Amino acid sequence: MATRIRQKAEKRAKQKDIRPFAKARYIRMSPSKVRIVLDLIRGKNAKEAAAILANMPNAAAEASLKVLNSAIANAENNKGMNGDNLFVAEAYVCQGPILKRIMQRGKGSADRILKKTSHITIVLDEKR
Repeated sequence: MATRIRQKAEKRAKQKDIRPFAKARYIRMSPSKVRIVLDLIRGKNAKEAAAILANMPNAAAEASLKVLNSAIANAENNKGMNGDNLFVAEAYVCQGPILKRIMQRGKGSADRILKKTSHITIVLDEKR
């Protein structure tokens, strides 16, 4: 049994993605709004993507810029990569938990308000 567990652990270690990444979880913004912003930077140079996000008026651009800067810092400090050679390999958003609230309406009824959250992930890679 212990041998099988050890073999599984070794297999997971081989398949582990070694690219630098950063995640921001439970961002109080709809995933569809964040997805629009992330589609613009996917595949771009990291410094160029940061410039694009810094000059966008969208609210999702600010949160995405924080995640991108964190991923760049992770690559430089933890992986020893050069910041000039980095590009955005993956940028995606997943839906987080939904906060359900109620707004009172007329005649004793109520409407449900869904406050959506997002998990933003940006993965960088080095140009070869």
